[in-house]
Amino acid sequence: MLERKINIEYLKEAVKEPVNFWGMAGFAVAAAYTQSVIPLAAALVTEGMYLATVPASTLYRRLVDSRNRKRLLEQRNRMRDKMIETFDPREKEAVLYLKWLKKQVFENYVKFTGAKEPPANVKSLEQRWEDFVDLLDVYRRRKNHLRSINRQAVQNQLTQAERAVESTPDERARRVQQANVEILKRRLAAFNELDRSVKLVEGQLQSIENFFGLVNDQVVTLPTPERVSALDFEQLSDSIAMTKQMLEETSDMIGALDNHNRELGNYDMLTSNSPAK
Repeated sequence: MLERKINIEYLKEAVKEPVNFWGMAGFAVAAAYTQSVIPLAAALVTEGMYLATVPASTLYRRLVDSRNRKRLLEQRNRMRDKMIETFDPREKEAVLYLKWLKKQVFENYVKFTGAKEPPANVKSLEQRWEDFVDLLDVYRRRKNHLRSINRQAVQNQLTQAERAVESTPDERARRVQQANVEILKRRLAAFNELDRSVKLVEGQLQSIENFFGLVNDQVVTLPTPERVSALDFEQLSDSIAMTKQMLEETSDMIGALDNHNRELGNYDMLTSNSPAK
């Protein structure tokens, strides 16, 4: 089923190829000029052979795959640029500085080592820059959300709810208050997790910036490929992966709390309701 789906995708791409369109147009013009159906018959035969061979060609599939990767990359770059435009001036400055530093690393490596281009590990700074932008976006949104929260007010609500549980004689009312206590406790726990994640991402952002500076220092002062390759690029990559995993876990926890609040009709307690400043 998967192979069939893939074949259909390649078939669609082959049909849309300019060479196919203009080839069929040529046959149509010939048919109109000669007032004969022979060019149309030839067009059908040619089209059948074209669609039977070209989409199945390994070379053509590689071409299509390459174009799709390029299109997705351009789309991601446009989305990232659009996201950067929403950053405040200081955040934009940090992003642009790191982008400039990345360019300096690439240029200095070629200049001081005499290589034609940077190796794969140095080129990986491109992906690390993208990670920086993505993490900065998460950091700014979570930090703004934390700033919008009055934790003391939530703590006061919890204290009042706990007192109500102890003082309410009615069992049904006590169960309602106890449910409210549990929600407020979970909300405070979610705040703590958010706060922890913000501090973690802040440290990760600083780590990325410092690593870029370290690589540039090494390139300029120790201009040998071996010395630069000795830097632990993988450690930074693993650290970023760990941070992203932690963020996903935090998002899952907050999402579960929001769903629980929706089920109980506590829409004022939804995390997504807090405005960003």
